[in-house]
Amino acid sequence: MTALIVHGGAWAIPDNEVTAHRTGCAAALEAGWAVLEAGGSALEAVEAAVRVLENDPTFDAGVGSFLNAAGEVELDAAMMDGSTMLAGAVAAVQHIRHPITLARRVLDSDYILLVGAGAERFAEEQGVELCASDDLVVERERQRWAAQRAKPDFRGRDAFHTAHDTVGAVALDAHGNLAAATSTGGIPNKLPGRVGDSPLIGSGLYADNETGGCSTTGWGESIMKVVLAKTVTDRLRDGEHPLDAAKVGIEYLGRRVNGLGGCIVLDRAGRVGWAHNTPRMAFGYRTHDTPPVIAIDQAELA
Repeated sequence: MTALIVHGGAWAIPDNEVTAHRTGCAAALEAGWAVLEAGGSALEAVEAAVRVLENDPTFDAGVGSFLNAAGEVELDAAMMDGSTMLAGAVAAVQHIRHPITLARRVLDSDYILLVGAGAERFAEEQGVELCASDDLVVERERQRWAAQRAKPDFRGRDAFHTAHDTVGAVALDAHGNLAAATSTGGIPNKLPGRVGDSPLIGSGLYADNETGGCSTTGWGESIMKVVLAKTVTDRLRDGEHPLDAAKVGIEYLGRRVNGLGGCIVLDRAGRVGWAHNTPRMAFGYRTHDTPPVIAIDQAELA
């Protein structure tokens, strides 16, 4: 039994960007599914899927990420293995084309979370691909940065009405192992060194073979307060359907801390779930008995 679900962020995706979001999620789903079909692990599948999204400037991860207040790209990413409960994460890193791959290297080390310059030195030691800062910057984000510099009252929560967001994936492989991955460029015009939920185990992602896996997206400062990924996966322990678990988690996020976001979920049986309280969320999934499904709004699949 195999299953894979991916997301390309929860926000007010405008009509003229819907096709790009669908195309990007479809490509990520195809890359991750190819790994699973070949007998690869859930960890390998989520890494492959997220790397595709990091390469696509449509999304806020890798190429095309937001610029911080200093006009620089700082990236966060994490992975978790539901079989071993090992995790790896990086935060506030620069010059890394694929932060999800660096997170995978951390998972295989004695550490869980590396940040900033130390994480970049680790990347060099591990032979992880480096790049120039400008390689990650697109003109759209230069223009956004300039516009927001003129708006001193802009707040992180406002981004989810106007700007793209975090990416992620959750997989179940043929051996019954789960894995989750999340990658992001954060929020626009953030303070240098700001870290959101994405690299934090339990908030931005979680995976446990005894329950399920989850990747979140949205306003990190709210997601961290409710430890959203762990909150959602804990509900799977007694057999609750992932759709219900996701909806309850997002309802709690909104009600308790006025949070905005979404999540994707898989349980240990390969059942899929998703929910968001933003106008739209780009996501897609495939299972051993379900062909690829790509959507921009949960209402499409109601």
